[in-house]
Amino acid sequence: MKKYYACIDLKSFYASVEAVERGLDPFTTNLVVSDASRGKGAITLAITPAMKKLGVKNRCRLFEIPPRMKYIIAKPRMKLYMQYSVRIYSVYLKFLAKEDIHVYSIDECFMDLTPYLKLYKCTPKELAQRIIKEIYRETGICATAGVGTNLFQAKVALDITAKHAPDYIGYVDDSNFPKLIGQHRPLTDVWGFGKGLARQLESMGIRDLAGITHLPKDFILKKFGVMGEIIWDHAWGVEPTTIKDIQGYKPLSHSISNSQILFENYVTEDSWLVLKEMIDVLTLDLLAYGYKTNNISLSIGYAEDTIPSTHVSRKLPNYTDYYAVLVEAYEKLFWEKAKPGCLIRKVGISFNNLTTEQVEEMDLFNSHEQHQREKEIQLAMIAIKKRFGKNAIFRAISLEEKATGILRNKLVGGHNGE
Repeated sequence: MKKYYACIDLKSFYASVEAVERGLDPFTTNLVVSDASRGKGAITLAITPAMKKLGVKNRCRLFEIPPRMKYIIAKPRMKLYMQYSVRIYSVYLKFLAKEDIHVYSIDECFMDLTPYLKLYKCTPKELAQRIIKEIYRETGICATAGVGTNLFQAKVALDITAKHAPDYIGYVDDSNFPKLIGQHRPLTDVWGFGKGLARQLESMGIRDLAGITHLPKDFILKKFGVMGEIIWDHAWGVEPTTIKDIQGYKPLSHSISNSQILFENYVTEDSWLVLKEMIDVLTLDLLAYGYKTNNISLSIGYAEDTIPSTHVSRKLPNYTDYYAVLVEAYEKLFWEKAKPGCLIRKVGISFNNLTTEQVEEMDLFNSHEQHQREKEIQLAMIAIKKRFGKNAIFRAISLEEKATGILRNKLVGGHNGE
């Protein structure tokens, strides 16, 4: 039985929500979603289709918008966008079961249309059109869709062909894939082909997917390893993974992470203060989930683009969920690897190789009783935060001038959480 998938994207989602909330048409209104309080260098999270038509690029900075252009600046309201996303997901559930839906992001999802075509007595494109119309009727948000015979075809149909279709629905299958997608340039428009991979392929004289199909498969596998199998499949329009596979996937190892772009350039000492806050937050998550870790990672992004970022991991002697142990390990790692004198703009940490097993290893340098007391305090903190909010209780370091924890607790996804 032939399979059909759809990939639906909510057009300029954040900007469209802000326009709808104001009773405006995003196709005729110039509106950007950005936090102007961060200055002219603030990134626009979204712009309306009207501004795209005028040549303004999405995710630009405010100072890059032509100064004579008149437009509305809407402060991000992440909770509102999440509410709209939930409403739209409820629209999907009018047509399909949740088992046939995979939420890819707040404004994009994949769906398996195959079981519903006989029920609704329509083609895959017609079903996608019905869903899009219902989204607009319920919320006022416009959507586009890609339809294909596998997940990859549906995604590239959305990204590459839907924008040129009169009904904003692209369709790709095995018969038209070589022409519509195989010969498409630039290669970076194709899902999964980032700038680095595109540069590697260009150095080999390959500028589109069709160029990959002219090479021996063994060569691609040898050149790109495990990734080579995906590259080869996608060059031919093949994708064996299904939504059922995605929902049933269980990773071999787990990790949790925390990262942030700092509000300004930080000196090394102040960056370490922020990292300690982040370690505290992530340790509470570790305890809340019942995990322990024996491997930590650190990433540092510098203010100067010419300075390469720092990415490093370190294995710990034992599995732990002990804040004091994790802070000590990160302190050594940070001061060893942070580049002296370089201003820092991004920091990130990750606890890797997590386990829920009750691993207890003797530690001659830390008191078991002290660890248990701290654990009880942290569990109490988790309960207080859960009941009264993230800022109901915090460590004193969050009161320091350069600390960011209290402010970030009010944000959603790093943006205004209203």
